[in-house]
Amino acid sequence: MLKLFRYLKKSFLSIMLIIALLIVQAICDLTLPDYTSRIVNVGIQQGGITETSPKIIRSTLMDSILLFVSSDDKKYVLEQYTLLNDTNLSKEEYQNKTEKYPILKQETLYEKKSDSDRLDEILAKPILMVSVLAQDTEETKTMKEQLFSSLQSAGLDTSNMTLLEALTYLPQEARDQMLKEMETKLKDFPDMMVSQAAVAFNKTEYKTVGMNTDKIQTNYILLSGLQMLGLALISMVATILVGLIGARLAARLAQVLRSKVFRKVMDFSKTEMKDFSTASLITRTTNDIQQVQMVLVMMLRTVFYAPLIGIGGVIKSLNTNTSMGWIIAVAIMAILSLVIMLFAVAMPKFKVIQKLVDKLNLVSREILSGLPVIRAFSTEKQEEKRFDDANQELTKVQIFVNRIMAFMMPAMNFIMNGVVILIIWIAAKQIDTGAMQVGDMMAFIQYTMQIIMAFLMISIVSIMWPRASISAKRISEVLEKEPSIKDPTNPTSIPTTGHGVVEFKDVNFRYADADVDVIEHVSFKAEPGKTTAFIGSTGSGKSTLISLIPRFYDITSGEILIDGVNIKDITLKDLHSKIGFVPQKGILFNGTVRSNIKYGNENMSDEDMIEAARIAQASEFIERLDGGYDAPISQGGTNVSGGQKQRLSIARAIAIHPDIYIFDDSFSALDFKTDAVLRAELKKVTADSTVLIVAQRISTVMNADQIIVLNEGKIAGMGTHEELMKTSDIYREIALSQLSKEELEDE
Repeated sequence: MLKLFRYLKKSFLSIMLIIALLIVQAICDLTLPDYTSRIVNVGIQQGGITETSPKIIRSTLMDSILLFVSSDDKKYVLEQYTLLNDTNLSKEEYQNKTEKYPILKQETLYEKKSDSDRLDEILAKPILMVSVLAQDTEETKTMKEQLFSSLQSAGLDTSNMTLLEALTYLPQEARDQMLKEMETKLKDFPDMMVSQAAVAFNKTEYKTVGMNTDKIQTNYILLSGLQMLGLALISMVATILVGLIGARLAARLAQVLRSKVFRKVMDFSKTEMKDFSTASLITRTTNDIQQVQMVLVMMLRTVFYAPLIGIGGVIKSLNTNTSMGWIIAVAIMAILSLVIMLFAVAMPKFKVIQKLVDKLNLVSREILSGLPVIRAFSTEKQEEKRFDDANQELTKVQIFVNRIMAFMMPAMNFIMNGVVILIIWIAAKQIDTGAMQVGDMMAFIQYTMQIIMAFLMISIVSIMWPRASISAKRISEVLEKEPSIKDPTNPTSIPTTGHGVVEFKDVNFRYADADVDVIEHVSFKAEPGKTTAFIGSTGSGKSTLISLIPRFYDITSGEILIDGVNIKDITLKDLHSKIGFVPQKGILFNGTVRSNIKYGNENMSDEDMIEAARIAQASEFIERLDGGYDAPISQGGTNVSGGQKQRLSIARAIAIHPDIYIFDDSFSALDFKTDAVLRAELKKVTADSTVLIVAQRISTVMNADQIIVLNEGKIAGMGTHEELMKTSDIYREIALSQLSKEELEDE
């Protein structure tokens, strides 16, 4: 799989942009639960009040708070506040402050200069003490009675005195002792409860001095909501851009791979084509590359995003003032156990699926190609059963894998919902004791879900990876397959004075997977202006022999020369430019009659095209077609007859005026009259070219300048028709099996 990713080098900047966008998205996604927590904890529960130390407070209440502050801390606290009264402020400042705080006309106020963590730490517990003492409880009543009794004994009037006012009359030592006792009682109080009590105290005080606490709460919630909305929009834009860039990048990789696979296959000889079936190559070029493309899209998003979310979620969740980190570990272990189990069951099946897809494509291609034969022999039921067997085999495996995957999501949902219930159950107890706030619980749930989803995304990619790896391996097999027939390192040019002399010198050939030679010790020379014909029984090696000239196969030993140059020393392009090849089975391409005849040279004139069609005896039927030379030709030439297909193939070869013509049994579908006329016309245009003909008909080869009789890959006779009738038993036997003595004599 990683081998294919080297084709992403040109997309390095795009990948860097995706990583940057994913970092932005991860930061936004990890920040959103914090805002949820703040809206619940601060916006709803605390009314939008965030400060532990009040930003505005009546001087009488501040004096009560300072009773429980040490001397050194008291000095620091007073330095952090400004005293507001008519003597400390200018007339204009005093007027502005009274408009803001109407109670200033009745009482002196302290206004905080700036926020300070130390100030919050100093005032939190004293504020809590003042809050407790201001409440009418049994404990405060008892304290009040004892304190008032001692003050009355000292001659003080306590009739209109509050408990806090009474405390000011106590000696400093008594207050310090009282402070120590209360701090001992508050020692086990969670810091969160202390700060919440201070916030509640501040909210009450703000209402008293005339501040609009409802507006404070509304503004806080609206501002936090707008910030959340902004983060969500940034995350959404990043997600869309990552999806867009990732899809384009993966599509580009798929395009490159398809192009490289196709170009590699174009370089394959018939030897390599035997290693890969046509159906398999089609599957590798389409389905396998699509699998790699899909996984790349997932990986570009998951490989970078999931770790960021997973690690960031763990860090954030552990900072939510909770002690439930162990729940995350439990959730991760449950997910990993599920994924490993599914992995172990489904992994082997992924390897089977691709092979079954190949098999189904092979069966489908074979049935569709052989449909006329199937109908002729009434074997439709047999072939339907063969297709159904392959189809059902693939379907069973796919259904099994899909069932496993279908089980995965409910199982994941069960784990996630179970984790949520566990968090709520544990958090409820901590909320009850004041160790946690509701918003912290909600944030922890969100972070836990993010962590689980990160592992889920990695798990999905891990499940898709094996199948894509198999596909990537199959693609790499094609890309890494070295063609057995290559251009020479130091090519030689064919002499410009040459006209296409073909010479075989003791040529031997065997197929790569064969044990014996199919062509043995073949030597002959075919010269320009002459026709060399090959004839022999079925399987004698005729088509194999002429396939060696354009190097569809490479000979095992010996030499094949064109104009005195070994064909292995010539580039394939130069070699093929000398040859006009007409295969045994006429092959036409999707397009028009014009595009098929001009296939070898798109720039040829229409006059040359028409002349080639006339020589090939194709002009008559072309002119009858609707559209003439612009008449459509379907893929494979299925909308024309076998004879018409052969004539168009012959016209295509004639149109490029090659030095060497090779006709591999290319006249078999023609009637005798057309065959004779075509060969007569062909002789006129090939007067300066070398013509090689493979044929089964004696009538096609008997007028050749040189006839080579092949038998089991060896030359069993060579000469003219008259010579071979006298010297070759095999040739004479073939001739007499097709024509009578009188017909042979007439010919």
